[in-house]
Amino acid sequence: MAKKKACKKCKLFVEGDSCPSCGSSNFTTSWQGRIYITDVKRSSIAQKLSIKVKGEYAIKVR
Repeated sequence: MAKKKACKKCKLFVEGDSCPSCGSSNFTTSWQGRIYITDVKRSSIAQKLSIKVKGEYAIKVR
């Protein structure tokens, strides 16, 4: 299985050519850890990480 690519700017996992969250096209396959945010408003982790869009995020990108 191919490793997912994550946006270097907002850390959201993406499948296309541009990030749907921030519009960036700078991606990496070098990441560590995953977190899935389902409810942005009620998640204290999403608030601490300044996440505004629900989805799967990398914890650390290089």
